[in-house]
Amino acid sequence: MLSRQSAQLFNKTPAIRVLSTCNKTFVRTKVSLPELDWDFGDLEPHISGQINEVHYTKHHQTYVNGFNDSVAKMGELKELLAKEPTPAVAREIITLQQNIKFHGGGYTNHCLFWKNLAPEKNGGGQLNDGKLKDAIIKQYGSLESLQKLTNEKLAGVQGSGWAFIVKNLANGGKLDVVQTYNQDTVTGSLIPLVAIDAWEHAYYLQYQNKKVDYFKAIWNVINWKEAAKRFEQEKIIS
Repeated sequence: MLSRQSAQLFNKTPAIRVLSTCNKTFVRTKVSLPELDWDFGDLEPHISGQINEVHYTKHHQTYVNGFNDSVAKMGELKELLAKEPTPAVAREIITLQQNIKFHGGGYTNHCLFWKNLAPEKNGGGQLNDGKLKDAIIKQYGSLESLQKLTNEKLAGVQGSGWAFIVKNLANGGKLDVVQTYNQDTVTGSLIPLVAIDAWEHAYYLQYQNKKVDYFKAIWNVINWKEAAKRFEQEKIIS
């Protein structure tokens, strides 16, 4: 098994590439895998090191590559559209927009996912006193009730998707639990506090067809400190 540091070094795409041609310099910006705050095996026994390694180095990397490739292709199509404003080019752009939505969602959702996980030894699973805890108790009565509701949303995902605990700015900053499919994400007035991956690649190597057990286990490594920090913001902070 690769260490977290080795995997990041091996898989990371340069965030910025600078190309010089004659007297002109072009800056090409690309997204890359985020740095993890823990090693792959640190979330065991709740999430195995093997799952984290495959999830991060293979699946998340695929979304990074897909998003970068689609954005680059979109630039080419916009230039082509300026020269050939035809329905054929327009259809290519529409198709590519779906790829950007899918891979962009996969990229951002997983960035949230990794950040809101923490080993138990580092406080994973522990909700400390503060504004977020007060809001949870006020709205749901207990953390366990919020977890139960979230697990119901996760279990209700048919196929692949996510569940997000969000702060809803359009509803006075109240908490809400949102279910999405595929790699759809939350945007606008919904500030994601916790993102939980319900795709099979997030659990199958360990839990196989018992995804409900995975939904229960992951609460032991949720980074509530990160969630509390997000709760006190009025915008997405990372």
